[in-house]
Amino acid sequence: MKVFRIRVNGHEYEVEVEDISGVSAGSPAKPRQSQVSEPVRQETRKPVTPAAPSIVVQEGTTTIIAPMPGTIVDVQVGSGDKVSKGQTLMILEAMKMENEILAPCDCTVGQINVAKGASVNAGDVLVTFS
Repeated sequence: MKVFRIRVNGHEYEVEVEDISGVSAGSPAKPRQSQVSEPVRQETRKPVTPAAPSIVVQEGTTTIIAPMPGTIVDVQVGSGDKVSKGQTLMILEAMKMENEILAPCDCTVGQINVAKGASVNAGDVLVTFS
């Protein structure tokens, strides 16, 4: 028996592997109940990827719409803040991934329509710029 440490999706597991090189190809190996230890807990931050929200421009205002359903885990700007293009406005967690919602241009935040911990649906208005 050999013991190996394997990392799967950021979680570590210890597994035992039996060397069966001495067993002939014609005889099946005996089934054996495997023992898998509990994953070794590590504090890892989920990857953050930029989301591609819909941007709607209407008569002097710009609106960012949620690209998918999820939960707002962080809001990094407030109403009246000046933001630059590509700046992170908030983080939307969807399908166990954290997605950055980025500013589409240099502008001023008019209204934030969500708060930290809020659940949103695809198409909900997140931010309006003035």
